[in-house]
Amino acid sequence: MAVAFAFRSLCRAQLAPRGLRAGPLWTPRRWHRLSPADDELYQRTHISLLQRELPHAMYIESYSIRGFTVSGSRVLGPCALLPNSVLQWNVGSHWDITEESFSLFWMLEPRIEIVVVGTGNRTERLHSPVLQAMRQRGIAVEVQDTPNACATFNFLCHEGRVVGAALIPPPGESSLTPE
Repeated sequence: MAVAFAFRSLCRAQLAPRGLRAGPLWTPRRWHRLSPADDELYQRTHISLLQRELPHAMYIESYSIRGFTVSGSRVLGPCALLPNSVLQWNVGSHWDITEESFSLFWMLEPRIEIVVVGTGNRTERLHSPVLQAMRQRGIAVEVQDTPNACATFNFLCHEGRVVGAALIPPPGESSLTPE
């Protein structure tokens, strides 16, 4: 073992040019330049929305205890959102929702696929005859608390679905964005 070590040292001393320090026979070389990745160079991204993808689609921008802001228009109190219009909805709570109050959703053309119902701070159960009447007319009903119903409505509108919403403002809630 000692003989092999001495022989290696002797070979290295002979191979090294004069004036240079003897080092290992093979050294790794980097043939590419190491630079920061693109995502490290640009820390922030700024997006300017020049045109909406669906200019005719409605979006709920904010909600508060007073009402809703839908595509720049303020609606006080409960509202019903249809594909191209916003209506004030004459209900006080989820107990006031009847088959008659949902009638505006099945009278429309094109036919609404789904109605998202926002019942305030909590998800409340609607009367089963009301849900059964909507099901018989081929309209799905999704009942949620109002903050989640607003998000679901925006998502379905963005997908291009024919959707309606029946929303009751949540008492004591803060808005999505400052009004």
